[in-house]
Amino acid sequence: MADSSDSVSIDMEALSLGGQEHLVETTYGPVCVAVCGDPDKPALITYPDIALNYMFCFQGLLFCPEASSLLLHNFCIYHISPLGHESLQLGAPLISVDTPLLSADDLADQIVEVLNFFGLGAVMCMGVTAGAYILTLFAMKYRQRVLGLILVSPLCQAPSWSEWLCNKVMSNLLYYYGTCGVVKELLIKRYFSKEVRGNGQLPESDIVQECRRLLCERQSTNVWRFLEAINGRGDLSEGLRKLQCRTLIFIGENSAYHSEAVHMTTKLDRRYSALVEVQGSGSLVSEEQPQAMVIPMEYFLMGYGLYRPTQSVSPRSPLSPTRISPELLSPENMGLKLKPIKTRLAL
Repeated sequence: MADSSDSVSIDMEALSLGGQEHLVETTYGPVCVAVCGDPDKPALITYPDIALNYMFCFQGLLFCPEASSLLLHNFCIYHISPLGHESLQLGAPLISVDTPLLSADDLADQIVEVLNFFGLGAVMCMGVTAGAYILTLFAMKYRQRVLGLILVSPLCQAPSWSEWLCNKVMSNLLYYYGTCGVVKELLIKRYFSKEVRGNGQLPESDIVQECRRLLCERQSTNVWRFLEAINGRGDLSEGLRKLQCRTLIFIGENSAYHSEAVHMTTKLDRRYSALVEVQGSGSLVSEEQPQAMVIPMEYFLMGYGLYRPTQSVSPRSPLSPTRISPELLSPENMGLKLKPIKTRLAL
């Protein structure tokens, strides 16, 4: 574990998500980690998508009372942000263009140093799209450090020609013109479904407007660096079968990465993976329809002996005592709850 002098701590009590941010020095440069919860509890690490940070990727989920009670009751959450994607309270300084670009492998290796800094062993992981790819790669490289994966609209293959070209256009625009209107539109389309993006008859939802504000405040060079790493990613398909942890995948019905998530499910061990399709959602399910994630996560975490506090269980919850058969509470049967199913969840 690194010496405490290697990090900078900033009080974040003013933030709605609480916690404290640390700037942890690693071999690959500093990385921002926001810690929320009791450090004595098991660790859950999160990783956001391109141009986002933990406050936008996971705020909707943690503002959902049932999800919040489930996660914060059982975990201390360590929100990892790629360099330059940290919250504005830390300033998100501009990274020099002379700083060497990091690859997806470098970002995965960086996570190990973060875990070592905080003295963490095996952790639960939750990531969104690009962040889901980084955490999956991390789980493949460091199997003993991962208890399970909760992935939202994950990537697992090398970019298709169309994705590579789109990312390259964004990359060039970011490098030469900053976060211009075209880049914002491409990112908004990446995150959200048509329903919340609005049209001629319907205005944009509040969540999309807030995302636009966040993108305006992003340092374009920092976003460019993360995008370059993801656009140069390799194909993980062949190694997925060897993953030794359980995996829960959420995918929005209208996500641009729907086929990617389905492909990933076919490559994972069917005994330990499940795919949940969320109807009417885009890629950013954790913000667009976070309530749809609650029940699948409850069943998933039951396999680890984790539950929500009794007083917060709703009558509709699958963890309500009247809804659970006693025989399902055995470890063997709970381990079989994760089957390769495709569940459509409608609001």
